[in-house]
Amino acid sequence: MGATVVATADPLRFGDPFGPKANKVRWVAEGVVDGIWQYGNALGVPNMAGDIVFNESFDDNCLVNVVSLGIVRRDQIIRSRAPPAAGEGGYDVILIGKPTDSSGLGGVTFASEALREEDEETNRGAVQIPDPFLKNVLFKANDDLFRLVREEGIEIGFKDLGGGGFTCATSEMGAAGGFGMEINLDDLHKADDFPPEVLSIAETQERFLIVSPPELRERILKIYNEHWDLPNVYEGARASVVGKINTGDRFTVSHKGEIVCDVPIQHLTGGIRYQREEKARVIELTEPDIPEPADYNQVLLKILKSPNIASREHVYRYYDTEVMGNTVIRPGEADAGLIAPVRGENFGVALAVDSNPFYGRISPYWGGATAVAEAMRNVAAIGAVPSTVTDCLNYGNPEKPEAFWEFREGVKGLSQACKDLWLKGHMGQAVPIVSGNVSFYNESPQGSVDPSPVIACVGIIKDIGKAITQELKAAGDKLFLIGPRFDELGGSEYYKTIFNVTGANVPIVRFDLERNMIYAVIDAIDEGLLAAAHDISNGGLAATVSEMALTRPAKLGFEIDLEKALGIGASASMRTDKILFSESSGFVLEAKPGKEERLLEILRGYCLDPMEIGIVTKKRRIVMKRASETVADIDLDEARAAWTSGLAEAMR
Repeated sequence: MGATVVATADPLRFGDPFGPKANKVRWVAEGVVDGIWQYGNALGVPNMAGDIVFNESFDDNCLVNVVSLGIVRRDQIIRSRAPPAAGEGGYDVILIGKPTDSSGLGGVTFASEALREEDEETNRGAVQIPDPFLKNVLFKANDDLFRLVREEGIEIGFKDLGGGGFTCATSEMGAAGGFGMEINLDDLHKADDFPPEVLSIAETQERFLIVSPPELRERILKIYNEHWDLPNVYEGARASVVGKINTGDRFTVSHKGEIVCDVPIQHLTGGIRYQREEKARVIELTEPDIPEPADYNQVLLKILKSPNIASREHVYRYYDTEVMGNTVIRPGEADAGLIAPVRGENFGVALAVDSNPFYGRISPYWGGATAVAEAMRNVAAIGAVPSTVTDCLNYGNPEKPEAFWEFREGVKGLSQACKDLWLKGHMGQAVPIVSGNVSFYNESPQGSVDPSPVIACVGIIKDIGKAITQELKAAGDKLFLIGPRFDELGGSEYYKTIFNVTGANVPIVRFDLERNMIYAVIDAIDEGLLAAAHDISNGGLAATVSEMALTRPAKLGFEIDLEKALGIGASASMRTDKILFSESSGFVLEAKPGKEERLLEILRGYCLDPMEIGIVTKKRRIVMKRASETVADIDLDEARAAWTSGLAEAMR
C-alpha cells in the first residue's frame, strides 16, 4: 500500500504443554517463537504486542496469527489493482524478488485440509522458505519505487505474492482494474526449469508484483537490479517484465511457445458462492459443584503460574522492540503496546490482541464479542481511543454443519460488539473492521480447535505523554474497581487450573456498561487522574491486581477488601472465590493522590459504580481480605517467582 511497516503483534495458540502430547507441543511452541523473532528482528520491525494461550484443542493444530501495522499518508496510498490507464496504455506486469521455486507449492490447499499424520511428509513442500534479509532489501527498494512514482505523478498497481502465488496475484490485479492480462512464464526469473503449474501457483516468499506504464520500465528495473543489486543479494533474485495488461477480459498464460491457460479473468477471481448447512452444536456443559478452597494463597500462586496467566517475558525478551526507536510502551508494561510512528508528532498508535478459546468452547457468539471488548479495553487501559480492529477467524471444517454454525455465531458476536461498542465521540458509528482473514479446516482426526476469533485493536492517543502503564506507582495511592463481579467463571482460568473443568456461565458483554467503562477510563487518563490501569480478564480480579504489583519494577504491594468489590448488581452472598476469579469485564484503577474526587465524578458521569477496594502499600505483600478476615497474604517475591516461571516451564 506504500506504507512503512512500524509494528507487528503475534497472538499464538498452542496445545497442552503438560498433556499427552507435551513434547510435541513444546517443540512447536519454541520453534514458532524462534521463527518470529529471527525473522522480525532481522527485518527491523518491532513486535509490540501479542498473547499466548495453551489449550488441548490445539495439540495437533497450533495457530500462528500475526498482525502487521503500517503507516502511510492518505494521499500516497498505492492500490493493489491495475490503474485505470493500464489497459489502453498496455502497462507492464513486473515481478520482483526471489526467483520462483517449488516452495510453498499447494500452500493454500494444504491450509484447507484437516491435518493427518500420514500426510506429514507430503505436506512439507507446502511450507514456504523465508529470507528476512532479502525482504529488508526489498522494502528499501520499494521505498525508492514509491518515491519515483510520487515524483512523476504516475499511478501504479502494487501487490505482494501470497496464497495462490503468481496466478493469484496477477489475476487479482487485472480483475480489480477491470482488464485482461497476457503472461509469459518464460520471462519469469526462476530457480529451475519447473513446469507451468509449479511456476503459476508455488508460494515462493519475498516476491512482489508491479503494474506500471512502459515509460517507467527501465527505471524500475534499474532500481531493483542495479541500485539495490538484487541478483547479488540473493541468487537468481531480480525484477523481470513478465507480461502486460490489455483491454480484454481474458487471462492468458504462455509457456515455451504454447498457451497453457486462457480463461476469463473474472473466472479466476470471482469466487464460489456456497450454500453451507449450519446446525447448532449441542453444548452440554454445567457449572461444577466444587468446594470453596481452604488455602487461597496456594490457589492464587497456581493461577499466577499458569502458562495462560504467567508473565510473557520468556517470549518477548527475544523480540527487538527498540529497533525503530519509536517505542513508548513495550510488551509486558501494559495491556497494549504503544509507538510514536511519526517523528516530530506527539500522537501515538496503540496495538493489542485478544481471544479466549475457552469462551468460544462454551459460546461461539460470546467468544467473538468478548474478544472485541477485551481488545478495546486493552487499548483504553493506556489511554488510547479504540479506532479500528482487524480479525483472524480460526475455525474447523465449514463443510460440517456444527463448525459452520460456530463460525457464523462468532462473526455475529464480532459484528454486534463493533456496532454496540461504537467509536468514541461518534454515537452509533460502529468501530470498523478494516481487514482480516479466515482460517478454516483447523482440525485433525481428534477434532477441531476451539472457536478462535482473534482480534487486534488499534487505538490512537493524541499525546503520548499522557499514556500510562499497569504497574503500581506509589504507596498510599487508592485502588478503584469498575465493573461488578458476576457469577461468570465459565471458561475461567480458575476452573481450568484448579479443577480441570470448563463450566457453563461464560462472561457476556453488557454493551452499555462495557462502552461506559472504556470511555470513562480514556477520559480519566486524558485528564491525568490515573497512575495505573489494568483491565480484568483471564484470572479475574485476583490476577489483575496481582499483575499490577508484579510488573517490573515490582517494589510495591497492595491490600484490598473483597467485600467492597461486590458493587451494584452483585450478590452480597457471592462466594469469595467467585469474587476473586470471575472473569466478568472491568478495570482496576490506581488514582493519583488528590485526584480521587474528580475521578469519581467522571466514573459516575458514565453511570458507573466505582468501588474503592484498597490501597497500594510499601509492604511487599499481596493482601486480600473480606471484611476483617484475611483471604490471602503472599510475599511479593514468592508471587513473582511463580508468575515469571510459569511460561518458561511450559515451553522448556
